Amino acid sequence: MNSIKMAGIALVVAGALGLAYGGFSFTKETHETKLGPLTLSVKEQQSVNIPAWAGVGAILIGGALLLFGGKRS
Repeated sequence: MNSIKMAGIALVVAGALGLAYGGFSFTKETHETKLGPLTLSVKEQQSVNIPAWAGVGAILIGGALLLFGGKRS
């Protein structure tokens, strides 16, 4: 299996996951302060939304790579 087909499979899977979940969230630690034995930290929860058109586009491009990527002229 060549790298073009693997990239096509990865795009199809990523597009399907993007359509299924619609986004993801992660926690980012922004500030940390140490005052002697006392430690203070601030953590922010951030969310990233994935548009539906991006998921569909990834599926279409991945499918095109799978169909036409392995053919040589």
